[in-house]
Amino acid sequence: MRYYIGIDGGGTKTAICAASVDNSTVRYSKTSGTSWREHGAGKVAQNLKKSILDLTGDDYGSIAGMAMGLPCHGESADGDSALEQAVREEFAGIKIYFTNDVEVGWAGSMALSPGINIVAGTGAIAFGKDSNGNTARSGGWSEFFGDEGSCYWMGRKVMELFSKQSDGRMPRDELYTIVRKELSLNNDFGFIDMIHSRYVGYRKQVASMQFLAEKAALAGSPSAKALYTEAVGELLLLVISIRDKLDFSEKPFNVSYTGGLFKAGEFVMPQFSREIEKEGGQLSAPHFTPVEGAVLLAYQHFEAGNLVQFQKLLREKKNE
Repeated sequence: MRYYIGIDGGGTKTAICAASVDNSTVRYSKTSGTSWREHGAGKVAQNLKKSILDLTGDDYGSIAGMAMGLPCHGESADGDSALEQAVREEFAGIKIYFTNDVEVGWAGSMALSPGINIVAGTGAIAFGKDSNGNTARSGGWSEFFGDEGSCYWMGRKVMELFSKQSDGRMPRDELYTIVRKELSLNNDFGFIDMIHSRYVGYRKQVASMQFLAEKAALAGSPSAKALYTEAVGELLLLVISIRDKLDFSEKPFNVSYTGGLFKAGEFVMPQFSREIEKEGGQLSAPHFTPVEGAVLLAYQHFEAGNLVQFQKLLREKKNE
């Protein structure tokens, strides 16, 4: 049996999907991060080969083609070259489409149709494609100076709000109480050592602080609610910037979403949807997952004739 492989890479974890050419089988697995910045190009390529062969039954010849959405791709010419070379050495002779992981997110959420997908997870980034095939990306610069509206950004903001409320630069509200309780702080200044020892340098840990903002907002915290409103504003800027670069003459243009921040329900989705509508868009739930989007890209590039049938198969499986 021959498979098309889709890869949705990330800094800490990677999703892999193998779809048989005859549309009879779809398999999924997960592996570790695929960021060449963090793990090195050679190690990323070797780990991908092992994980993919495990999924396809250790049969190299069964791989018909692959679409790889990888973190950092497109951000460094030297890095892209080293990574692509390392991957091609491990998968000699196999057709491969390389792209940034943001495109596979768009491909899944929009089912390859024109529109914009916005990701607000650990980081924040958006990608769009119009009916003419033109593409644009916005955001995703770096957690050091960007990623506004992401869970990581929210986590840092929670730290800022707690420190300001602790020493009186802002009125204390439920956020202060919840952070103190959830982190078991006996002394507010113990927060400094805790952050430096457990959070600095750990993106997922910092992003997890967003859950404290959600708890505080549910408890009525004005500062936490305002923080979510600020996040929505930042995410809206990503959508607007892509809309203005592309041709979405048909209204409303479609906008979809992925990422953990959108799970903060009432504090994000209603106001984000309203703001999108004000800008001429329409918010809709994603059709497929990012890794399924990667397989759609593989079909689109290497076996377009079976693309419609594969989309049908995915929809049937979701309705089972």
